Formats: sequence, structure tokens, C-alpha cells
Amino acid sequence: MIELTSKQRKYLEKEAHDLQPVVIVGGAGVTEGVIQMVDNSLASHELIKVKFNEYKDEVKELTAETCEKCNATLVRIIGFTAILYREAEQPEDRAYSAALKKC
Repeated sequence: MIELTSKQRKYLEKEAHDLQPVVIVGGAGVTEGVIQMVDNSLASHELIKVKFNEYKDEVKELTAETCEKCNATLVRIIGFTAILYREAEQPEDRAYSAALKKC
């Protein structure tokens, strides 16, 4: 996980504004399948939203657990939706790195 400054968080939050949640946490909670889905989505997109339809009282804890297991960084939690970021492994696939360095 990388540490983000407030300007970097604000930039990523703005970039995520129009994104739809790609992972939805339902009645089963944060299972291995959900973790795998988050991991795959981060590998593909770098910046994703995770929506919690259930376990709304535990959003912070479950998001922290998910970030730890996926080596992702929490950008922000807005309501019951978490915005997660993980830099792409291949430099040519990195969509946000250049802008984050300028922040």
C-alpha cells in the first residue's frame, strides 16, 4: 500500500466520480471470492469502487481488511461505497501515476 497525500486522494476521488461499482458486497460478506474479484479488478483498472449492500455497520473494517489482502490503498469511503487504488504492475499500464506525481 502506498500513502497518498490529500491532493492525491482528491484527484483520485475526482477520477472515480463517474465510475460504477465493479464489486458489490452482499449477504455473504467479504469472502475469498470477493477478495479475488477486487484483486482482479484492481489489476485491470487501478481505480475501482466497491459497494456494500450488506454489513453497512462494518464498512471501514471490511474495507481495511480488503485493502490489506489486495495490497490496495483506500482513497475514500463515501456512504457505503469505498474507492480503492492500486498502481498497475506494468509501467505502460499506469493511467494515474504521472498525475499523482504532480500532486
